[in-house]
Amino acid sequence: MKGGEDLEFTDLESVYIENAKIVYKYLLHLSHDAGIAEELTQETFFQASKTMRKFRGDSKVSVWLCQIAKRIWYKQLEKKKNNLLSIDDCYGLASDINIEDAYWKREEKILLYRAIHLLKPLMREVVYLRLEDFSFKEIGEIVGESENWARVNYYRARQNISNIMKGADYE
Repeated sequence: MKGGEDLEFTDLESVYIENAKIVYKYLLHLSHDAGIAEELTQETFFQASKTMRKFRGDSKVSVWLCQIAKRIWYKQLEKKKNNLLSIDDCYGLASDINIEDAYWKREEKILLYRAIHLLKPLMREVVYLRLEDFSFKEIGEIVGESENWARVNYYRARQNISNIMKGADYE
């Protein structure tokens, strides 16, 4: 789907096929709950189907969908009046992996996600979006800021994560 094209209702299936995984991963990073991410992904595409004709093509379809997903996530938070859930990172181990190496990699990953979780919400969101390979321009569009803002906040987030993981005080 090229930017600037009108989205037709009949294109919903192809839009879903091309973008569902991106939207799901984005919501999973926000919610840290696969069930909630699945439910909100479906809601995102439902809401998108109602407003497809209003899509102006100013951004990629995936960016537009993530903006919808973000609004739905915030509505979900308002309804439940909850904060983001803490990360409960559960990875299975393949039989051919050295258990000691896997343990330390898992511990490092847990420390990384804990450090990310300690970031301010918008900074955390920038990190998660960057981990999903969104460009700084796309991140800026999703969060309603400039590309430069996204770059600066990602750089600051990396510094903060490094400090947290080294045991230094976080700003």
